[in-house]
Amino acid sequence: MALLEVKDLEVEFPLGRITLQAIRKVSFSLEKGERLGIVGESGAGKSVAAFSILNLLSRPGRISGGEILFEGDDISKFDDRQMRSIRGNRISMIFQDPMMTLNPVLTVATQMIECLKAHRKISKKEAWDISVSKLKEVMIPSPEERMESYPHELSGGMRQRVVIAMALLTDPEIIIADEPTTALDVTIQAEIMVLMLDLCKSNNVGLILITHDLAVVSQVTERIMVMYAGRVVEEGGTKEVITNPKHPYTRGLLKALPQENTAGSRLNQIRGTMPSLNALPKGCAFNPRCDFATKECHQVVPKLEGRDGHNTACIHLEKIPSFKSELGNQ
Repeated sequence: MALLEVKDLEVEFPLGRITLQAIRKVSFSLEKGERLGIVGESGAGKSVAAFSILNLLSRPGRISGGEILFEGDDISKFDDRQMRSIRGNRISMIFQDPMMTLNPVLTVATQMIECLKAHRKISKKEAWDISVSKLKEVMIPSPEERMESYPHELSGGMRQRVVIAMALLTDPEIIIADEPTTALDVTIQAEIMVLMLDLCKSNNVGLILITHDLAVVSQVTERIMVMYAGRVVEEGGTKEVITNPKHPYTRGLLKALPQENTAGSRLNQIRGTMPSLNALPKGCAFNPRCDFATKECHQVVPKLEGRDGHNTACIHLEKIPSFKSELGNQ
């Protein structure tokens, strides 16, 4: 049995007379110590899918179907009291902007100790010692001094390290990281991702990494799930999906990476934009932007299927040329 198993998850946002379907029949699993990347443009539904796991959906959003099984228990049916034993304890979350996570008027020590005491019956001295050890684990110099610092006294990279340390405080089985390096410069981004990878390996913690950056995913995760307009369009082993993408959307994302283009040439881009939830195209939601779309694509919602763990939702898989040959013809 997988540590986490999401089955046919559906999330909706009732707005007046209409109801927007943000997540449509999304399924995935995570084994203990496994690293999964959820990829897609803004509006694809990746953050909503992850937030659903901890029931952190903004109202009026709600889970309208499916199951979220954590060690066999359907936590999508848990009440607030039951979720408090899971959220921030056995499943931790790292958000995009550490300044939105950390309280600006409380010291690092106060926030870390309060977090620990909310989930553990321990003394303040024990909580202090655990907090310092976690700051050391994330490579923060002079951790005892940093404990007395306020968030604004730390650099962006240091604040994100504090947030990661807080996520590790309770020795969780899973960490969900939502664009954890967005607010950082490129060199610090690389340091933070290497740190998270090392920590997950050394602590045998499962990681769900939400990002739009396929380059980051390729270096950190073992499996990839590509989302578009609330559905999973491709999933499989990271190396397999990156080197042999099958869905036109995944191929478009990869071709848009700078390293796929010759110096001085224009960057490739996927034409158009992600459709609004209240104006989704009929059939395959990607059909207005797809170079391989036919009349049938406007009528049929493709099923996610494949073999050897590499699944794709596209009815024209046999007709689409290989990714390598397509790159060679550019």
